[in-house]
Amino acid sequence: MAQFDLNINGKKHSVDVDPETPLLWVLRDNLKLVGTKYGCGIAQCGACTVHFNGSAVRSCQVPISAAQENEITTIEGLSENGDHPVQKAWLEHDVPQCGYCQAGQIMAATALLKNNPSPSDAEIEDVMNGNICRCGTYNRIKAAIKSASQTV
Repeated sequence: MAQFDLNINGKKHSVDVDPETPLLWVLRDNLKLVGTKYGCGIAQCGACTVHFNGSAVRSCQVPISAAQENEITTIEGLSENGDHPVQKAWLEHDVPQCGYCQAGQIMAATALLKNNPSPSDAEIEDVMNGNICRCGTYNRIKAAIKSASQTV
């Protein structure tokens, strides 16, 4: 066990965990930030996507020892009221079905739009390809991202 000082959603947190503990489990179990979901544990589904210094990463593969002194944003930190343009577009385009993948999808989409405010369909598909939606709302996801790109 070791102590780690973290910057998550703009707030300082201190946790005492094994250095190899994945960031995902620290977020969920230690900090009770349960918006980030466990999907596969091998970085293949995208349910656990968070922002790590502004880039979308799979938190199931980031050891907590690598997270110290980095800026981490979870779905809870994206906006206090759920009014980020991507979140609003998600609702406007009726994207959520079961909702399980949505936090990871939204975090990947916001990172995309931060780096590329006007992505083509091919660019959206390329970036979002690794985020699995078992309900198959991919067309609505793409439409929501295109819509959000007009307001980001």
